[in-house]
Amino acid sequence: MTIKFTADDMRYIAIFEGLTGASVKDCIISDDGGTVTLVVNKGNFGIAIGHEGVKVKKAIKVIGKGIEIVEYSEDPVEFLKNAFFPAEVIAVKIIEKDGKKVAAVKIDPHDKGIAVGRRGKKVQGAKKLLNRHHDIQNIVLT
Repeated sequence: MTIKFTADDMRYIAIFEGLTGASVKDCIISDDGGTVTLVVNKGNFGIAIGHEGVKVKKAIKVIGKGIEIVEYSEDPVEFLKNAFFPAEVIAVKIIEKDGKKVAAVKIDPHDKGIAVGRRGKKVQGAKKLLNRHHDIQNIVLT
């Protein structure tokens, strides 16, 4: 799947890369426009956050939106776990149903709220990312 970036996506990527030094692979703006999710290349998560979160805090100030950072992985299970961080993912099973890939994700019961996110934002963002990068159309939390 080819990812097409909007002008806003490209602007946020450029600002974030310039402020943090991390390489960004993808950008998704939440439906309500309040959060920007940036997928950084493998090994760039710590660089994007910075010591004690200083880099990401600066980026939040400059961009003026909440920022979620997800570290990319070619392994769909690892990528999914990264998308739900800091929620603890206990198990992931990827199944084919009606010709579509679905990820059944078991989350620690104490972390279910974190995994879903406010008004379902976290799980919706994870669905978009998994679809774009690993052709997984749906996520079911258990």
